[in-house]
Amino acid sequence: MGFPSANGSSPAARPFKFLIYGKTGWIGGLLGRICDSQSIPYSYASGRLEDRSSLEADIASAEPTHVFNAAGVTGRPNVDWCESHKAETIRTNVVGTLTLADVCREKGVVMVNYATGCIFEYDDTHPEGSGIGFKEEDTPNFVGSFYSKTKAMVEELLKNYENVCTLRVRMPISSDLSNPRNFITKITRYEKVVNIPNSMTILDELLPISIEMAKRNLTGIWNFTNPGVVSHNEILEMYREYVDPAFTWKNFTLEEQAKVIVAPRSNNELDSTKLSREFPELFSIKESLIRYVFEPNQRTPVA
Repeated sequence: MGFPSANGSSPAARPFKFLIYGKTGWIGGLLGRICDSQSIPYSYASGRLEDRSSLEADIASAEPTHVFNAAGVTGRPNVDWCESHKAETIRTNVVGTLTLADVCREKGVVMVNYATGCIFEYDDTHPEGSGIGFKEEDTPNFVGSFYSKTKAMVEELLKNYENVCTLRVRMPISSDLSNPRNFITKITRYEKVVNIPNSMTILDELLPISIEMAKRNLTGIWNFTNPGVVSHNEILEMYREYVDPAFTWKNFTLEEQAKVIVAPRSNNELDSTKLSREFPELFSIKESLIRYVFEPNQRTPVA
């Protein structure tokens, strides 16, 4: 689906030039590296999402064909921060994201928005282990955390912007096992972990696909996860097999987890059929984990 630019032509009719929000963030940094590797001209934006005039200045200066929004508030050290900083969370995740989408639309520019799939939880029609995932058109049903609430709010409103490509990222993973934002790094450092199958996003495989989606001017909502699900224990078993044979961990229940976190966490399976149709080469979550994460980090001989 193409989006006509302000001068009536497709954004892809001229050479690609990307403007990226989120320079200091994990995904924003990786996007810059991908653009470097593909020799795509790009720049990082300096404006604040909630400051419309600074966004207008960014776009006027960069004259991008596409804008990538990898900025936002997830909380430090985790989403529990958002529970006690609600105004700040709204300012960036709702007001800021909508302002950027609106400015981009006004300027005739496609915006790729790295959103979240943590707006669903297993329910009676999508039971855990059933293989029945939530589709792009399904209504979010998880309101356990304020972070997820804001993300569901803004996703619903962004449906009205035909220039926006919303990518539902979940539990992002990369080959950089030293990055504290990496889901694998997180769970290897926890004292105890739950063991629930979930849809997840392998950034090494999927971020280049998001670049290609921009080139194709794809818009609308996309479940941006590898096909299938993987559990915490399955990931940690791979970690032990490929990286650290001495690694051990302990499990605990959701009820026990609830005692040590402020806000509940989302657990779900997203249906990635739409993405797989557009990109049939996409690996399943377990295949992608091995190819993009564990084989590059392999320290032990694997039988």
